[in-house]
Amino acid sequence: MIKKEKVDRIRNYFNEILPSADCELNYSTDYELLIAVVLSAQTTDKKVNEVTKTLFKKYPAIDDYDKASLSEIEKDIKVIGLYKAKALAIKDIASKLKNNFGYKVPDNKKDLMSMRGVGNKVANVVMIEIFNKEEFPVDTHVFRVAKRLGLANKNDSILLVEKKLRKTFKKEEYKLLHHQFIHFGRYYCKAMKPECENCKLKDFCLDVHIKSSTKVK
Repeated sequence: MIKKEKVDRIRNYFNEILPSADCELNYSTDYELLIAVVLSAQTTDKKVNEVTKTLFKKYPAIDDYDKASLSEIEKDIKVIGLYKAKALAIKDIASKLKNNFGYKVPDNKKDLMSMRGVGNKVANVVMIEIFNKEEFPVDTHVFRVAKRLGLANKNDSILLVEKKLRKTFKKEEYKLLHHQFIHFGRYYCKAMKPECENCKLKDFCLDVHIKSSTKVK
């Protein structure tokens, strides 16, 4: 299949089943989104929203996080994996937002990534969600779906998958497609028991063909 045809089919199918895919993390301010994305590492958005529902009420301002003890924040987020590292990140984020960035989430990746817990993916999410920058964050769902659909190779790194997706799609499509890839991977093309039977992309899904050839053997 010609790559343009494949890309058009992916785009059209995503628009058909996920026309309004959007961020599923709940937040009211820029810094709340930053904290929520940091908390989302290796856990679900649903679990993060359960925690932040209480967390954001308890700490309504950046100063509140800065004044709180590390042990207190650890207790507040203990139900989430990696809570000790994430509590350290929250403290560092609050301190740097207060002392280095005038209480404002910076609009560039260099400054964002100077904060603990903020890597390339987290920075990209903040850039695309808050500042509408032309980024294409790659989380575990995007990573899996891109490879299954042959938009990236099996052994490609996260950064290489991101680079290939940037080249494949138009910049103005990045934000919606980023969310469509996530929702498709989360609700349809799941890691375990993907819903392949009615998928309109299964004829060129690499995982489907690998499973089929394995069964034949």
